[in-house]
Amino acid sequence: MATLLFETDPATEQLLQVFAATLSEKELRRFAAVEARQRGYGGITYVARVLGCSEKTIERGIAELKLIAESGEGADPAAGRVRREGAGRKKKSNRNPKLKKN
Repeated sequence: MATLLFETDPATEQLLQVFAATLSEKELRRFAAVEARQRGYGGITYVARVLGCSEKTIERGIAELKLIAESGEGADPAAGRVRREGAGRKKKSNRNPKLKKN
């Protein structure tokens, strides 16, 4: 585990948690990425612990923000979307017509 090079403040942590609870998955991922980058070394580990998300989620947010920055303003590939295409629970289907519906 990384050593933190900054002091933690319980009041600030609580504000981060309250704000993060109002965000969608995509917004939370990107918010966590920005917070982690601002904190420098150990920031990903710290923000993941405070917000209760995975370090991989934050790394994915960092990668998304880099892609947007390189593509130019307004070039968000996930604009208007929360989940990737095809993500989430699959719809229930009756593929086997011999099965009876209950």
